[in-house]
Amino acid sequence: MADIELAGLARAYGERVALADVTLTLDAGATLVVFGPNGAGKSTLLRILATLLRPHAGTARILGKELPREAWAVRGSVGFLGHDPLLYRELSARENLRFHARLHGVATERIAELLSITGLERRADDPVRQLSRGLVQRVAVCRAVLHDPKVLLLDEPRANLDPGSVDLVEPLIGRASGRTRVVTSHDPRGGLAEADVALGLRAGRPEVLAPAAGVTADEIGALYR
Repeated sequence: MADIELAGLARAYGERVALADVTLTLDAGATLVVFGPNGAGKSTLLRILATLLRPHAGTARILGKELPREAWAVRGSVGFLGHDPLLYRELSARENLRFHARLHGVATERIAELLSITGLERRADDPVRQLSRGLVQRVAVCRAVLHDPKVLLLDEPRANLDPGSVDLVEPLIGRASGRTRVVTSHDPRGGLAEADVALGLRAGRPEVLAPAAGVTADEIGALYR
């Protein structure tokens, strides 16, 4: 069974079409990379899969559960990393992770493990508002994978990260994690290198949908012109 199944998925904001007729399947452990200019519908797609938005037409299934009707059954199996880090700025990184750990019933040992992997131990007790954007992004990665989700939804996950930080988080959110992933990207060449399936959106409509091996960076780059 595919981990993600979309059929005719659509969403609008008033009269503006955000997504139209998106249909695809993504197998367990595979990576879908979604390309497109700003406003193309990439973040809307992720927010629907994260159960934060309702589709206006079509169907979406994650791990065999239909959204939004069975959203409650998949939230514990999905990790979401958006442009908003979803962290409380007045709390420390450790306090934020403890809060999310309680929501998911995760042992506190997992927090220490993630802080170590991402090199955050020395700053773990500083308020998030005092951290650089790169450090905040690392904390947000920890939050997204804290509950060991089967599916990761990643909106430009390497934004604000220097090369050293990227190396730290890759085992958690990269292909090596073994998780099923949906990743948005503005980088045609780099995005295709980690994709099994490529979806290119323009104004919410699929213009490229194919196994990534059959797509060129020039085809993806044309979406941005």
